[in-house]
Amino acid sequence: MSKNTAESLISFIKESPVSFHAVENITNRLSGEGYTALFESDAWDVVPGGKYYVTRGGSSVIAFRVPEKTPVGFMMCASHSDSPTFKIKEYPETESAGMYVRLHTERYGGMLCATWLDRPLSVAGRVVVRENGRIVPKLVSIDRDLVMIPNVAIHMMRNANDGMSYNANVDLFPLFGDTADRARFRAIIAEAAGVKEEDILGSDLFLYNRMEGTVWGASEQYLSAPRLDDLQCAFASLEAFVKAKDSVSIPVLAVLDNEEVGSQTKQGAASTFLFDVLSRITEALSLDYRRMIALSFLVSADNAHAVHPNHPEFADPTHRPRMNGGIVVKHNANQRYTTDAVSEAIFTEICKAADVPVQFFANRSDMVGGSTLGNISNTQVSLNTVDVGLAQLAMHSSYETAGVHDTDYMITALTKLYESSLKADGDGAYTLV
Repeated sequence: MSKNTAESLISFIKESPVSFHAVENITNRLSGEGYTALFESDAWDVVPGGKYYVTRGGSSVIAFRVPEKTPVGFMMCASHSDSPTFKIKEYPETESAGMYVRLHTERYGGMLCATWLDRPLSVAGRVVVRENGRIVPKLVSIDRDLVMIPNVAIHMMRNANDGMSYNANVDLFPLFGDTADRARFRAIIAEAAGVKEEDILGSDLFLYNRMEGTVWGASEQYLSAPRLDDLQCAFASLEAFVKAKDSVSIPVLAVLDNEEVGSQTKQGAASTFLFDVLSRITEALSLDYRRMIALSFLVSADNAHAVHPNHPEFADPTHRPRMNGGIVVKHNANQRYTTDAVSEAIFTEICKAADVPVQFFANRSDMVGGSTLGNISNTQVSLNTVDVGLAQLAMHSSYETAGVHDTDYMITALTKLYESSLKADGDGAYTLV
């Protein structure tokens, strides 16, 4: 079963080169499962037994369904759709050395730069076009090896293996073609979008790694692919959301964009998107928003660091997650992760009931780690939240590694989450039902 799940995950990732395509794949799946698209600009007719989803910015989506009985709280999981990459500038082409055409890019998020060099890359994203008097977004994915960022030969850079510092305005521009190809980039994008060049009004285009995912290892226990952070959690949460049976709570699936650059966008975790959707649900069902939130729970699912085989010293001595060891619960005293004793207890009880192993992560006390969307989303919707993830190696590489079995663990645990409800017995005291 785990290998089948891994292969489905690899297919999902292949079809999701950037966040826009990830959300399109999620909404296509939801539509196939009978979910109705809502639009923020319309009035919402939300009824018991209904299944719905709404997108914002084309790169974030929130889905929910309403039980037949009067709902008690929301049971939610949030992940993110974006990954570190390079954004292509609006006018990207530039000649180099009198013989090449390169594309000007900007770094998006904190990537491991070296992993992007000397491998086939292509371009995906969206263009906004003029169509019959309307302004319309269209997704674009160039499904062929289009560009590459070449390394400098060791003969010309003898210190390349002694530690390399990359200048984003010199070392990291992809090679597109020779001088005869100048001005062809926009034509290629227009052809992929099925429009005329002059009808393109704007674009959000990114590089993506063309290498396909693979299952490997002595016992086929590892999975490597681009964008595991965080499409592995997004995929698992979608599978669990679709699979889960109804409870008396409203299950909510949230996949949000721009986590890798701080979430402070109209469709990120720092936006009003989650609050707007939840408040409109309660309004449509004539429920008390504040009471519903008080009986709600959020799992912030974003991958975690496994102990590194070559550098185990970077891991905390007593918090040492491993791939295929189960779901990782993440702690940080300075609230880079939002887990506290209450949310940890609720989530670990859910995992125990689902027979899913749990492990724990904290940074070394002399190292500052990353953050995620749990504490950011809490600034808009304040509720009990736990930060979790699946253990992986080479986070923010263009090609990351995780455990084959862990995706199934996450699906099983989140299915149980979506089938559960909370009963409050006072401030901080709860019963899982």
